Amino acid sequence: MGYIDRIIDESETDFSAVKEQANKAGQLTTLKLDEYLLPGFIDLHVHAPQWPNAGVALDRPLNEWLDTYTFPLEAKYADVDFAKRVYDNLVTELVGNGTTTVLYFGTTHNQANLELAKACMNHNQRGFIGKVAMDNPDQTPDYYRDASAESAVADTETFIKQMMELNKTADIQQTPVITPRFVPSCTPASLKGLGRLARKYDLPVQSHCSESDWENGFALEHYHKRDAEVLDEYGLLTDKSVMAHGTLLNQSDLDTFKERGVAVAHCPISNVYFGNAVLPVSKLLKQNVKVGLGTDISGGYSPSLYQNIRQAVMSSRMLHDGVNSQLDPAQRGTENDAISARNGFYLATVGGAKSLHIKTGQIKAGYLADLQVVKSPMPSFNEETMDQIFEKIIYNASKDDVKQVFVQGRLAKG
Repeated sequence: MGYIDRIIDESETDFSAVKEQANKAGQLTTLKLDEYLLPGFIDLHVHAPQWPNAGVALDRPLNEWLDTYTFPLEAKYADVDFAKRVYDNLVTELVGNGTTTVLYFGTTHNQANLELAKACMNHNQRGFIGKVAMDNPDQTPDYYRDASAESAVADTETFIKQMMELNKTADIQQTPVITPRFVPSCTPASLKGLGRLARKYDLPVQSHCSESDWENGFALEHYHKRDAEVLDEYGLLTDKSVMAHGTLLNQSDLDTFKERGVAVAHCPISNVYFGNAVLPVSKLLKQNVKVGLGTDISGGYSPSLYQNIRQAVMSSRMLHDGVNSQLDPAQRGTENDAISARNGFYLATVGGAKSLHIKTGQIKAGYLADLQVVKSPMPSFNEETMDQIFEKIIYNASKDDVKQVFVQGRLAKG
């Protein structure tokens, strides 16, 4: 249930009969002349508990931003009522922006994480949700960390079982995700245990990888390896793994990602603030490394994947053309091709679907009916092609233009 059964054209002999049957059953949705049907968006990287901080302290270095602003906020989710209020609002906002599937980081608190899953269920959103594991006392505060590697792994396994139980009554299944925060916040023992759980339950894995000079440098200093190598050593790089950011991945890392089938969650807005570089999206796509799009709330201030598509295009142009005006034009840029609005749309739909192994992101028979009805945000003064209308939607649409959202055929907005 919830899959597209058939795409039918006006020229087909039974078109009128099928339309009339749907109308009689109260199942016919008729779009206005300036409304268009698009696949729902897939957000590959959201820190759900950070929603109250969206746009806060983005001028601070990553490690300072975590210690001063992020960890104190995430610690508050020990209060389940607080979690319930925030998550209900967050899921509503994301659905409102046309996002039908989200890969979420939760917190260390299982009860709060279950509230996130319930919010997804209540609002007909497909959630992939991780209990965050972070047990390294040298890199995490004493008021917000797992007590030990053993408890980090045991609590993760408990959460997996709780999610399985919750899914027994869910119309739209919610998926538990193995979630080591990143290499600096975890000990080798917790990384090893989480890798074992990923194999035992055949579950997705999410973390951060080569996000910043600081994170990249931590692994080199403490392990004498790149963080991709550390994660791979503990069985955390699989074809169900999604690694956020990747702005500093080198060719060896990319070779490993391709070999293992690892996906990259490109977070273009957040990367401007914390990535210390621009992800060369076109390079990854040419090498057949899976890439999708993420908002990275709250390192990314906007819950809109439309906004992130735009930033992805802008960042790619800046990477290609270069930004240092003191250099000669021939030396200023890079060989990485800029991406287009179409490429960005691919990341937010097909790229995300491939990364999560779900049959969605396209309007085709046999695919999940994850859809958004979008009103063209710009008036039309001349006759326009569909390509022109599409580009105007991608570059100008806001939440108010997303009129309806369906997930597995169920109305989530409108």
